[in-house]
Amino acid sequence: MHRIVVAAVVAVCLSTGRAAEAQEPPPRIGPFVVDLHGIVPRFGDDPELAASRGLSQLELPGMGLGLGVGAHVYLPKTGSVTVGVGGDFVIGRSPMPILSGKPDPVSTLRPPATETFSSFGPQLSLNFGNGNGWSYLSGGIGLTTWSLVPEGAQPRAIDDAQTRTINYGGGARWFIKKHLAFSLDVRLYQIDAGTPQSGFPASPQTRLLIIGAGISVR
Repeated sequence: MHRIVVAAVVAVCLSTGRAAEAQEPPPRIGPFVVDLHGIVPRFGDDPELAASRGLSQLELPGMGLGLGVGAHVYLPKTGSVTVGVGGDFVIGRSPMPILSGKPDPVSTLRPPATETFSSFGPQLSLNFGNGNGWSYLSGGIGLTTWSLVPEGAQPRAIDDAQTRTINYGGGARWFIKKHLAFSLDVRLYQIDAGTPQSGFPASPQTRLLIIGAGISVR
C-alpha cells in the first residue's frame, strides 16, 4: 500500500506541474505559504507496539483524526524546479477502538486506549509548476511523541519520550484565489524504534501513513 501511495503522489506532482506550466505568463511559486490541514493518521495494529505498553492488540484504537500546520519559504526557481525550506507540525488522536462488527472481548475487561501522535520537524521540498498551482515532493527529519494510554491510566515515561522520525511524501496546492488555495498532502513517517522501559519491550520501528487536506495561504 505504501508503494501505491508514493506512486500516486509522484503522478499528481508530475501532472499538476505540467498543467501549471501551460499557463502564460505564470507567477512564481511562493514566496511563502502557510498550510492548515485536517489529517487522518492510519494508526496500525502492530502487536509489538501493544506489547511495548503492556496492552493487547485488540486495545489499539485504529484510525484517528487530527490537525497539521506547516510553513514554507521558496528560493528563486532553478530550471523547472523551485526549492523550498520550512517545517510542519502534526498531531493526531484516536480515542476509541474501531471494531469490525464483532464484540471486543477485551473492551469488557479493560477500558479502550487513547493513541496520540505528534511530530515536528524541518522539511526540504522540490516544487513543480507556478504560483497558480504547484506540486511538490518533500522530506525531513524531526522528532515524534507517540503515547498509548488506557482510559483512566497515567502516561508512562515512554508516552512522553521523543523519537527520531524521517518523513517523506508529497502533494499539491491549487490556488482558487490570489492568496488562498486548496491543498493536499500524503506523507509517511518512519519512526525509530524506542528503548525498553518499565519492564516492557521496546516499541518497534514504525511507518505511519498520514493523509492531510485543507487550505494554504500566502
